[in-house]
Amino acid sequence: MNDKVIRKASAKIWRAKLVRPFSTAKGQHDLLENVLFSIELPGGVRGFGEAAVATHITGETVCGTLGNLKKVAQEIVGRDIGELQNLSEEYKQKFSQNPCTLAALEMALLDALTRIRGIPLWRFWGRKLRILHSDMTVVLGNVFEAEVAVREIFKRGIRSFKVKIGRDFGLDLKRVAIVARLAPRCPIYLDANQGFTAAQTLKFLKELSLLNVQPALIEQPVPKEDWEGLAKVTRESRVPVCADESVRSFADARRLVREKAAGVINIKFMKTGVLEACEIAKFAKKHRIRLMIGTMMESPLATTAAAHLAAGLGGFDFVDLDAPFFMAENVTQGNFATRSGIYDLRKTKKGIGIVPLLS
Repeated sequence: MNDKVIRKASAKIWRAKLVRPFSTAKGQHDLLENVLFSIELPGGVRGFGEAAVATHITGETVCGTLGNLKKVAQEIVGRDIGELQNLSEEYKQKFSQNPCTLAALEMALLDALTRIRGIPLWRFWGRKLRILHSDMTVVLGNVFEAEVAVREIFKRGIRSFKVKIGRDFGLDLKRVAIVARLAPRCPIYLDANQGFTAAQTLKFLKELSLLNVQPALIEQPVPKEDWEGLAKVTRESRVPVCADESVRSFADARRLVREKAAGVINIKFMKTGVLEACEIAKFAKKHRIRLMIGTMMESPLATTAAAHLAAGLGGFDFVDLDAPFFMAENVTQGNFATRSGIYDLRKTKKGIGIVPLLS
């Protein structure tokens, strides 16, 4: 009997409460509402994947993603998980407008494949394990809320901060300034989520400089289609610029290198699928583009899967894997990150090492 043939597959809605709304310049998550995808092999080995839906960013919907993954569940029964590359190419074409569907499928296949092989997922990408230290996000809000958030994050033991900006220029300046004051010598990453123009971004960074605040990074300051604006901020600012929403494919990564549009790329499975995310990361490293590993609003399942890529492949200077820290309830079991944001995967023996509780 071939122990790599898929015997069962399923897809279901997966929800969890958040401790507070996760607000950005493009909208907010009031709860985690994703799609859980699972496969089962003849020997009882299971693989799990997660599709994290961010409608306000990508236009994908939970309903559409669930429908697509239910179709996949019907179609892949009887397929061999050793056909990972073929299955990936097949479904990349089918769901080009719903990439988080592809991410969930590839994640489940990789989880099962590395469980069968008896290796942790990070070994699929490398032989040396890196320990990761995540930042944590100060979401949009008022100055008092920013102050409370910084104190809470600092108390956890996390020592790098991502600050959401892009909705209110003057208020954002005050919020970033309070983070810098309360967390001196800690790196601050700004994330505008496409909320500014190039001119506004450069003015914002200049105003921060006058306040003696020097961010370590600014992420996606301009709309994703504004490549000229992205390149302008990169040329004229001393702060490293990270492309997130602008890089949604390998072709986008090639364009970024060609146009020298940014010095950093945020790698996210939900934008491209897992395998293409790895190829983008390798390409970026080859061309001396720095890397961030990030997620949407994801549970420890998908977030830990992303940690495996960064820990195994290496070369990630920025780690933004804080989504599970905003969850008010446990929906998984297994090792993922410490309260202080450390992803140490040495205890993971097989696969991702995370199992959904409602499975």
